[in-house]
Amino acid sequence: MSHASSPAKDLGWGALALLLLLLIPLFSPPQIVMDFVIRLCAMGLLATSLNMLVGYGGMVSFGHAMFFGSGAYVFALLLQKTGVSVPMALLGTLVFCALLASLIGAICVRLRGIYFSFLTLAFQMLLHSIIITWTSLTGGDQGLTGGVPRPVFVGINLADPHHLYAFCCVVAVVSLLIMRMLMQSPFGFSLRMVRDQEDRAAFLGIHVWRVRWFAFILAGVFAGVGGILMSLFVSGAFPDFSYWTMSGEAVFMIMMGGTHVFMGPVLGAALLQWFNDTVTRYTPYHGLALGLVVLVFTLGFQRGITDVLLRWRKPAEGTPQERA
Repeated sequence: MSHASSPAKDLGWGALALLLLLLIPLFSPPQIVMDFVIRLCAMGLLATSLNMLVGYGGMVSFGHAMFFGSGAYVFALLLQKTGVSVPMALLGTLVFCALLASLIGAICVRLRGIYFSFLTLAFQMLLHSIIITWTSLTGGDQGLTGGVPRPVFVGINLADPHHLYAFCCVVAVVSLLIMRMLMQSPFGFSLRMVRDQEDRAAFLGIHVWRVRWFAFILAGVFAGVGGILMSLFVSGAFPDFSYWTMSGEAVFMIMMGGTHVFMGPVLGAALLQWFNDTVTRYTPYHGLALGLVVLVFTLGFQRGITDVLLRWRKPAEGTPQERA
């Protein structure tokens, strides 16, 4: 069984990672490098928040992108239609995502297995249909265009590429640290116990439904944060953000990176993003190439990269039951 690291150690690693990310612009890299990091911040939060459900909670959601898309749309609409400040738009978006996740989660977490998975998919398709049909508000299938206003706040100008880069890095690292600490807290322990031994957890006094529901809300909120970053990056929001293919990509990121190591989904997001960028540059057969990669990981490795490395590191213990 893997040992949980201390909060101080997690903060140290987080500070080091943030420092390294913030140093990248000093070397005047191509814009494509900074764009890659910003997209990774958004997609890494989507994948890691989904792993809170899949890896830690044993709840496979096929509709997690509904919160990613909601975050992008609500944030962009608040700035476009109301003219509020960026911090107020952030707060309003997080509140919306929390309320949406609490309502949907209250229904979904009562179910188990494939029924839970397909109910989340049904809610996602419902939300996607609303986005497509409510043309006057969302722009329909063309997306929310016209740009996202970025009023300056506390000296931060998100219209400046370097400010935007630093903002996305800080938000992503802080969000990952919060998720990490939550999963290492008593709540995280309760969630893993509910995943592995639900009856025993209930016998010990853990409110199973409440733990699963709270995890669903947290995952929805952090996916919404990823949507906010993506909205800032593309200066808008598009229906694909809440489509089932986006949820599928998030699931595949977890498959590639692994579920047993906390940063596994971020690694998976980086690999899938690099793969997409590379394949689309050299061949039009993106879907075929991606399908082959899925087969390799599913039939060959049968687990994510970090899971394989962890298994090699501790062969005597087998697959750890507690996610690091």
